[in-house]
Amino acid sequence: MQIPGDPNMLLSFVNLKLRDFYSSLDVMCDDMDVSKTEIEEKLKTIGYTYNSGRNQFV
Repeated sequence: MQIPGDPNMLLSFVNLKLRDFYSSLDVMCDDMDVSKTEIEEKLKTIGYTYNSGRNQFV
């Protein structure tokens, strides 16, 4: 699946998916066949990291 390239759009997209459809980032990445590392690196550029307790990038 194609994910947004813009980090701000990616943040919104990923947090919505995590909130509404997936129990964790790992489950989402496996299901959507996307790179967890790529998502984490892109979102780190705008100051966001994954919080597993909240299941969101914060």
